[in-house]
Amino acid sequence: MNWEDDSAPTAADRLVGTTADGEDQAVEAALRPKDLGEFVGQERVREQLDLVLKAARARNATADHVLLSGAPGLGKTTLSMIIAAEMGAPIRITSGPAIQHAGDLAAILSSLTEGEVLFLDEIHRMSRPAEEMLYMAMEDFRVDVIVGKGPGATAIPLELPPFTLVGATTRAGLLPPPLRDRFGFTGHMEFYAPAELQRVIHRSARLLDVETDVEGAAEIAGRSRGTPRIANRLLRRVRDYAQVKADGVITREIAAQALDVYEVDARGLDRLDRAVLTALLKLFGGGPVGLSTLAVAVGEERETVEEVAEPFLVREGLLARTPRGRVATPAAWAHLGLEAPRRPAGGAAGPGLFDA
Repeated sequence: MNWEDDSAPTAADRLVGTTADGEDQAVEAALRPKDLGEFVGQERVREQLDLVLKAARARNATADHVLLSGAPGLGKTTLSMIIAAEMGAPIRITSGPAIQHAGDLAAILSSLTEGEVLFLDEIHRMSRPAEEMLYMAMEDFRVDVIVGKGPGATAIPLELPPFTLVGATTRAGLLPPPLRDRFGFTGHMEFYAPAELQRVIHRSARLLDVETDVEGAAEIAGRSRGTPRIANRLLRRVRDYAQVKADGVITREIAAQALDVYEVDARGLDRLDRAVLTALLKLFGGGPVGLSTLAVAVGEERETVEEVAEPFLVREGLLARTPRGRVATPAAWAHLGLEAPRRPAGGAAGPGLFDA
């Protein structure tokens, strides 16, 4: 069971209709694996990272900087905490959006202790001045602090203790090459297979003292979008349903009934996903239609549709992005139980004339 604990609402939060409150965060913290041996999935990344950390410990040295990329909820924050635990070092957690000035970064770096792990989430969203300061800090463990303004400004070099930076990003392509090249190890987190998610769910169920059978765990795993964080959130909602509506045991039937209540269908689509598909099929004949038009049709912001709903729909083969606009696939018609038109849609709304 591995997932991240971000402050902003995520797709997982939408799936259960709430954001993580203090109690949820406490539960998530208790469920996190504490070492690489407990960490489920990501076999290749886990094996490579284990070598990096063991070699650093054998040399009695600080571990190389680590970059973790992948979709939200796959375990980047959890792995950063495991890195610190395996190295016997403290960890400090911050995020790219919180560092808008070079001075913000300098204050954090100057307060680090030797060997400390600095976890920088959404590292691609740092400001450019802070990013340029980070180059020198990562490579030479030194930063130049500018004192004064104008011609009288002076750069004062500040030596830093050796530390390990763990950067996490959902969009590795936005990282500039000079920053990306300074990481000694880069790991890409993949979506989880259903069997791996079942292991996550069984482990979490034991820690939550919830009884679930194999088929019940499989039902939850199949609706979890390949993401451990979502699997754990759905497990807790199914637990609530089982305790209130049944005898507390999670079976396939109970899990299916519970997730239907929370509007998560058998393929993992939630209300917004189905609203996007329904609008695309029924209002625009399957497309192509522009993103802004589609967002207006479902009453959501363009960014919400593009960043929250679309990635999963595309990954599931239900929607395609084309130069003319968004287009539904035959699988989308079949999933909603609708009959596809005999010829491509080409009406006034279809050609994607509203926007790209």
